Amino acid sequence: MFKAMYAVVKNIPKGKVASYGTVARLAGYPRCSRQVGFALHKNPDPENIPCHRVVFKDGSLSKAFLFGGENRQRELLEAEGVRFTQGKVDISFFV
Repeated sequence: MFKAMYAVVKNIPKGKVASYGTVARLAGYPRCSRQVGFALHKNPDPENIPCHRVVFKDGSLSKAFLFGGENRQRELLEAEGVRFTQGKVDISFFV
């Protein structure tokens, strides 16, 4: 299950985001968005599995972002050109 989820996350283009639910659905596990979170928390290869591109469906960021916290996730996304509106990822950046 986690391998399929990692494969989906690897395919999120730079400068775009996907929700946990979208990753679960595309991996073939609809209704398993929490498991996506568990998988990303155990990310074995953060350099190649860009877990910072996965956000909540409303565009908010995880306060438990493992690789430096919520602020680090936002920094990584902004560095890729992702814009925020009222503290959340602008909807136009979702895949």
